Amino acid sequence: MKLPFYIARRYLFSKKSHNAINIISMVSVCGVVVVTIALICALSVLNGFSGLVYSMFSNFDPELKALPSTGKVFTPSEDKIKAIKALPEIELVSKVLEDNVLIKYGERQHIAIIKGVDENFGQLIDINKILIDGEYRLREDVVDYASLGIGTASILGISANFVAPMTLYVPKRDEAVNMSNPASSFNIEYAYISSVFCVNQQVYDENYIVASLPLVRSLFRYENEVSALEIKLTKRGSNINAVKAKLTEILGNDVVVKDRYEQQEASFKMMQIEKWMIFLILCFILIISLFNVVGSLSMLMIEKQADVRTLRSLGADDKLINNIFLFEGWMISGIGTLIGLVIGLTICLLQQTFGIIKLGQTGVAFIIEAYPVKVLPSDVILVAVTVLSVGFLAAWYAVHYLGKRWIKEEK
Repeated sequence: MKLPFYIARRYLFSKKSHNAINIISMVSVCGVVVVTIALICALSVLNGFSGLVYSMFSNFDPELKALPSTGKVFTPSEDKIKAIKALPEIELVSKVLEDNVLIKYGERQHIAIIKGVDENFGQLIDINKILIDGEYRLREDVVDYASLGIGTASILGISANFVAPMTLYVPKRDEAVNMSNPASSFNIEYAYISSVFCVNQQVYDENYIVASLPLVRSLFRYENEVSALEIKLTKRGSNINAVKAKLTEILGNDVVVKDRYEQQEASFKMMQIEKWMIFLILCFILIISLFNVVGSLSMLMIEKQADVRTLRSLGADDKLINNIFLFEGWMISGIGTLIGLVIGLTICLLQQTFGIIKLGQTGVAFIIEAYPVKVLPSDVILVAVTVLSVGFLAAWYAVHYLGKRWIKEEK
């Protein structure tokens, strides 16, 4: 293989008799470079946005969440909760009960999801990190408090520490609506506004309020039922899948244990679909750009007919001659891929470090100022393999199909 590679290298870098061949070869390399840069940068930016969304959800979602496989609630025994807390990978367990509620404040009303939590919830997530107004409280003496998402607070026109409480309404369970007196068909509780939080996710900011677990149980007339157990892991690099298996063994098959990705499965699946659709679109562009390789190899084979005759006179067979032009095409793809990877990774590193490309104009409010970037080794390998594979196929097609006319006729 040394001889075909040596000749192909000379063909690639030597000046051709027709300058158009040099230009087409250079265009081929540049096309591969540009598409490789686009693939690396696009995938890395989408990874950055995915990581950003994950970090925002992690401000409210627990690391693991045990949910009933059927129905809204389940009743975990104290023995099972003790067994969970005894696991070395578990740091905290919080009981949660959530359901829909009608909130009324003055003349305004809004249907939201009320999340009843126990005293461990404040340690389960860093709730102070997402508070924008007030102080997180659940209950003081006989007074119940609630924390509202910023969207819910805006709809109701309220803020932290308003003097009047909210009125919470839920339909009575297992009772028919009294048409003569509809108000009697609702359970009613009251809660003061202690704080307002902002997760920067519409599903939470516009639909959730957090209150004490006893208040929510009283509102829905539950005793020991919960809608979920939210779990925080220790910081010792716990294996999520192994912990999920242990929790399923303790709680039984009637309970499903989900990690953060599974809790927001629809959102993350959509982001993955967007990522791979962009990848496929850029791959189509790559295929089109590599037609230049086919063109440059075809013209090179036409120009080098005299060299092919000389090589055959010296005893070269079809395999050796084919390999010369195959190596020529592979080197065009390989050099373009290498340069593209270096430039693409450099751009990603500069963007990650300095945030050169901003999300919008100065003064416009965004969650972050610059495009987020996260380079994954798996994406780098995928891009390199994809570009080299498509380049190999383009060179193989040019040599084995188009080369039949220009190479094999010279025997």
